[in-house]
Amino acid sequence: QVQLVESGGGLVQAGGSLRLSCAASRRIFSINAMAWYRQAPGKQRELVASITSGGDTNYEDSVKGRFTISRDYGKKTVDLQMNSLKPEDTGVYYCNFKGLGYNYWGQGTQVTVSS
Repeated sequence: QVQLVESGGGLVQAGGSLRLSCAASRRIFSINAMAWYRQAPGKQRELVASITSGGDTNYEDSVKGRFTISRDYGKKTVDLQMNSLKPEDTGVYYCNFKGLGYNYWGQGTQVTVSS
């Protein structure tokens, strides 16, 4: 069973930065896309950013210009650089790997932005 392990969450003041990282516990083949989702208290999980195997990226409107997703396809890792953080960015962040016949999720890492 593949596990995705996230790191880098924490508490930061508004305007600060955090970098999230996610790595697979073992080799995965044919990844179509890697992504970061978040879930704020009382809200549904939403897509924050994604990157395809070809390198195409997609961002949720509220994070455009502030967040950057990147991946090391060989190492099967994906990062999320978060700058100019706002209190509304608070939530549990999950990484996700989708491929042929699989859809893996990490356990989540808490990001809290104080005002």
